[in-house]
Amino acid sequence: MARVTERLEGLLEREAPAVGIRPVPPEHRRLRGLDFAVLWGDLSVGLLVLLTGAFLVPALGFPTALLAIGVGSVLGCIPLALVGLAGAREGLPGMVLFRPVLGLRGSYLPSVLNIAQLVGWTGFEFWAMSLVANQMSIRLFGFSAYWLWLAVVAVLCTALALGGPILVVRRWLERFGAWVVAGVALWITIRVVMAGDLQSVWARPGTGGYPGHFWLAVDLVIAMPVSWLPLVADYNRFARRGVSGAAGTFWGYAAGNFWFYALGALLVFNAGLHDVTPVGLAQAIASVAGGGIVLLTLLVGETDEAFADIYSAAVSSQNLSDRVRQRGAILAVGGFGVALAAWLHGQPDLGTGTYESFLFLLGSVFVPLFGVFVADYFVLRNRGYGEEDLFEGRRLPVVRARALVPWIVGFLLYQWSVPTGPSGWLTAMHTFFHSWLHLPFPLASSALGASLPSFGGAFLVALAVLPRRRTPIR
Repeated sequence: MARVTERLEGLLEREAPAVGIRPVPPEHRRLRGLDFAVLWGDLSVGLLVLLTGAFLVPALGFPTALLAIGVGSVLGCIPLALVGLAGAREGLPGMVLFRPVLGLRGSYLPSVLNIAQLVGWTGFEFWAMSLVANQMSIRLFGFSAYWLWLAVVAVLCTALALGGPILVVRRWLERFGAWVVAGVALWITIRVVMAGDLQSVWARPGTGGYPGHFWLAVDLVIAMPVSWLPLVADYNRFARRGVSGAAGTFWGYAAGNFWFYALGALLVFNAGLHDVTPVGLAQAIASVAGGGIVLLTLLVGETDEAFADIYSAAVSSQNLSDRVRQRGAILAVGGFGVALAAWLHGQPDLGTGTYESFLFLLGSVFVPLFGVFVADYFVLRNRGYGEEDLFEGRRLPVVRARALVPWIVGFLLYQWSVPTGPSGWLTAMHTFFHSWLHLPFPLASSALGASLPSFGGAFLVALAVLPRRRTPIR
């Protein structure tokens, strides 16, 4: 037993170095472009992506939905690759990259928001995976055991988070997980395509309803890669070369995102998916693709999404205090995820509208934030700080208040275009735009949806209000 423990500790030290939030040492920057293509390709596919793809039809019709999926995948993955490039270049996680943008303490705000969204994603993932696993156990073994599956899912995903990015990519995804998931996904795709008449699906017009607007559908597609923007540098900081890592990130995520959104849309037409919930999705896949073994394999592939949520929430918490230990934070986030999944299980009235609102709310927060980051880092070149600046504040302000202005402007532009959130928040937005500013609320006729105006507005305002810092490009 002592020998096994010693070998496990050696493996964790070698493949899962607890580097914290300081710049990753060169000896730990081991991941290549192909590694990132595998990682982000695998992170882009999953049960929740299938569900989101199903939202797009039949309101738009399949051809229009497919175009929205392609446009949204490209537009969402460009900033994802850019932030990954910045993380690789600096060797820093996402929330530390915001210290030059928002100030040493100003970066706490996106850190708290990121932790909140990641705990939410962890709970959603645990809940969805446990429901699907429960459907599998009913089909294969004839018994229902949601709480048992919740415990199994939580332990497995938290263990992967303790392993860290290098171990998960090299020892799990590249040797087993990614290839099994890709094979089963291809099998499901073939079965779904053969289950119906593609010609009739292609010719079937949209029926209207939500999201009936093309660019609103694009926003729904963009929401998935955007939800990874605060996380991408947490993994790409381990890259050998920034450019190849960014290329692998872009192509891996874009390909997987397009595939699974399109597959989710096809499930509605060819597999009779009408109940757009995890349970309904599990039943549709099992009926068309061959039962519980397929569901089990999809669950294996879903573990890496929850791993990333837990790991990055822990890393973001370290940006708040250097006293936080990464592995202790991972265990805490896993526990919060279990609690949220238990609460979701007891809320049968929470339907797909809640999940859609969650996606749009994430977009309204993080799309403009990364518009500010791209303007500040890549155009104004506010980078090149050393560890003393980043961690002791030698040349950084405590809070860079002027950087909050473009973020707020972009957030309001998003909310004006696609108001989203609790009913009390929507009432406040209506009062702000309609009664105070005398603007139409919402801007439902916006030809560009919400993501493009929000990102572009934040980007342009950031260029106007933030100073240029001339430093050599590294």
